[in-house]
Amino acid sequence: MSQKTDKRQQAKWEKRYIDKKTAWDRGDVSPALEKTLSKIPEPPSKVLIPACGRGHEVVSLAALGFDVTGVDFAPSAIHDLKHRLTRKSLIATLIDTDMFVWEPSESFDVIYEQTALCALNPDLWPEYARRLYHWLRPGGILVGMFMQTNRDGGPPWHVSLTALQDLFPEALWSWSDNLNEIIEHPSGLQERFITLKRQD
Repeated sequence: MSQKTDKRQQAKWEKRYIDKKTAWDRGDVSPALEKTLSKIPEPPSKVLIPACGRGHEVVSLAALGFDVTGVDFAPSAIHDLKHRLTRKSLIATLIDTDMFVWEPSESFDVIYEQTALCALNPDLWPEYARRLYHWLRPGGILVGMFMQTNRDGGPPWHVSLTALQDLFPEALWSWSDNLNEIIEHPSGLQERFITLKRQD
């Protein structure tokens, strides 16, 4: 059974966008995007970006010819992203909804997961991981940048390698060989960059 995200949480994130208190937002695409392109099917493969925010990667992937879907429940973030796409004459599917109730009509070839898991209370992680699995087609690729805070509390929550191995077990996922590739974040934190393949 899926869980709705608390409406107070939705209001909190929306207020942070309105107040421009978005320290997780680099203001540009992550360096991980270039690394990602060599690991995923070529355009026009279908890419999902959950909790896309202002969607720098949505814009960049759409410009490269990918069929991109961005989901976020902060209306102001989606509104801003729509305008940016329009200004660049780019097309992407943008959905303003709670990703814990959203059910896509088709599966995706790729999911680009960046700063979504670490923003969720850990109680929601197992349900989110289940949804990631079902959103991907068999053989689909999950690209993840998982925040490493090395401290208690959040958001952002520390996403340990042990937690990831519990959430994405080898019975369901094939793991990349390099588990210690690190992406620096402007906040001073780091993200663990991992790719996983959904088992058939």
